[in-house]
Amino acid sequence: MVNHQDSVDQSDRKVPINLRQSGSTPTELLISTRVRKSPYWHLSHQAGCWRATVYNRIYHPRGYVRPEDGGATVEYEALVNHVTLWNVAVERQIRVAGPDAEAFVNYVITRDATRIQPMNGKYVILCNEKGGILNDPVLLRLSKDEFWFSLSDSDVMFWLQGVNVGRKANVEIDEIDVCPVQIQGPKSVALMTDLVGDQVRELPSYGLMEARVAGCDVVVSQTGFSGEKGYEIYLRDATLHAEKLWDAVLAAGEAHNLMVIAPAHQRRIAAGILSWGQDMDAETLPFQCNLGYQVPRTKAADYIGKARLEEVRALVEAGNPPFKLTLAGLALGGRPIEEYAPDFWLISGADGGKPVGYVTSPWFSPELETNIALGYVPCAMATPGTRVKVWLPDAYQTDPGQPVDGTVTDVPFRPSVNPNAREIAKAQGRDAAY
Repeated sequence: MVNHQDSVDQSDRKVPINLRQSGSTPTELLISTRVRKSPYWHLSHQAGCWRATVYNRIYHPRGYVRPEDGGATVEYEALVNHVTLWNVAVERQIRVAGPDAEAFVNYVITRDATRIQPMNGKYVILCNEKGGILNDPVLLRLSKDEFWFSLSDSDVMFWLQGVNVGRKANVEIDEIDVCPVQIQGPKSVALMTDLVGDQVRELPSYGLMEARVAGCDVVVSQTGFSGEKGYEIYLRDATLHAEKLWDAVLAAGEAHNLMVIAPAHQRRIAAGILSWGQDMDAETLPFQCNLGYQVPRTKAADYIGKARLEEVRALVEAGNPPFKLTLAGLALGGRPIEEYAPDFWLISGADGGKPVGYVTSPWFSPELETNIALGYVPCAMATPGTRVKVWLPDAYQTDPGQPVDGTVTDVPFRPSVNPNAREIAKAQGRDAAY
């Protein structure tokens, strides 16, 4: 593959994305006390976890079925046909609690926290004063004065505590001993009913309920990272009770063909669900990555980044975006991509010339029978139907040394069982922001 290092124009960034094409460069993962083991780590290992990464400075299982036994494809089939258990304790829980909790949370997220009722949640983003996305957690509202940020892969606790040094809101901001697992797949309703009772069937998308599993206190939400029907179980006092919850889920899951798997990135790509650090970072603006709906037009209260985000929206709507690249869906040729990409693979125009963009999240879609991906392309090339060339590694090329054909597409690639606000608004032909 041609190594077009530093050839994509990223002059609008302070730190360009590293586009060196170095391949998988396999190394052993060092296990040490500098990175946290979650309460479920040993249980994942017992379930067959053979590889991991680091997420939020916690070891994160990323594979249970080895490649010679079918790899991620077997795990994917379990997700879309049955039900799966994911260790997602890496979603660190940051609690903001106290008399000023609502006002403080409303100041640090772009959406309107006052519209989130107790025992409900929302997918939200936190931005810096330049409008860059710092994190995109699920925000859970447990009560009038208590919120949990279920974090993606960036440590926002220090940011929140730092903001409050100057703001002096009457709140406590701390990480708490709560660790979630995800129950994802079409049989998740049946499994969750066995675990916590029939009331879970009435739980709406992003709804919360208190429950007990194996005598342990949990919070259940109808949320997930898959686009399939799914739930998360947030275990209180997780360092004490991890084995009880895990074993109870496994036991209840036997009747439903439960399988322990890693987060299924091929399914989240198809659903258009973004991964912080991979599809966006602190220099990415919401309007650059399909998250413009997270910036409300009617929120009167001030929040961090509001002035810049409103300025950016006006520029985007005037046809003068202040960024060079924007996120788009891609359908790709080549051999099936059935493994995590070790590099941001490069994208050229239809002529296959100098790279102008890069792929962030690729995988093969069995349903669409083609490779699909999220990636950044110049704004002028983001229209669905635009033809591109993608420089895949030789292992995925049909003509080694040459780029494969690609087409810009809209996202999601296939509907989600629990569609987000953007998908719902798009289907209804309206603006999703509020």
